Amino acid sequence: MDTLNFILGIFPYLLQGTINTFTIALFSFVLGFFLAVLLTPSNIFRVFPLYQISRSYIEVIRGTPLLVQLFILYFGLPSLGIKFDALTAAWLALGLNSAAYQAEILRTAIKSIPESQFYSAESLGLSNLQIYRYVILPQAVRIAVPSYVNEFVTLIKESSLASVIGVVELTRRGEYVVAFTFRAFEVYLAVAIIYFVICFASSHVARMLEKKFAIPGYRG
Repeated sequence: MDTLNFILGIFPYLLQGTINTFTIALFSFVLGFFLAVLLTPSNIFRVFPLYQISRSYIEVIRGTPLLVQLFILYFGLPSLGIKFDALTAAWLALGLNSAAYQAEILRTAIKSIPESQFYSAESLGLSNLQIYRYVILPQAVRIAVPSYVNEFVTLIKESSLASVIGVVELTRRGEYVVAFTFRAFEVYLAVAIIYFVICFASSHVARMLEKKFAIPGYRG
C-alpha cells in the first residue's frame, strides 16, 4: 500500500516532464518527415549525385548510435563554434536520426504503389517532381501511416536519451525523485507506466487514423 501511495504521490511531478517529452518527439518527427520527403526522390528516381548523398546519409545515420549523434551535436559542435541549448540539440539529433528511418519508410511505401500509376502520370506529361508531389507522395503517406506511428512511438521512448545532456523531461524528473527518495524501483516503475500509457494511446490513435485514411482496395 505504501508503494502505491508513493507512486500516486509522485505522478503529478513526473507528468510535468511529459511536456518536454512530447515537444522533443513532435519536433523531431516533423523535422524527420520533411527531411525524408527531400531525401526520398533521389532514392526513387536515382538522381545523381543526390542519390549517393542521400544513401550515404541514411546509411551513416542508421549505422551509428543515436546517443553518439546526440553527443556530437551537443558536446562536439561547440568546438567548431556551433552551439545549441540542450532541448534544441535533443530534438535536432532525434529529428536527423528519424529522417533516415522515415525516408526508408516512405521509400518502401512508394515501392508498394503500382508502376501503372507512374506510367499514367507520365502519359499526362507530368515531370518526375510533379509525379512525386501530386500523385505518389499523398498515396505513400497514407500507406505508411502505421509505420509512421511506430516511428513516433519510438521517438517518444528515445526522447529519454535527452536526459543525459540535462533536458528535464520525464526520465530526468524520475532521476531527480530517485536522488531525493532513493526509491529507484518505484520511481522508474512509475516512469515506465507513463511511457506505456502515452505509447499505447498513440498506437490506438494510429489504428483509428489507419482506418480513416486507408486506400480502398489496398492490402499492404
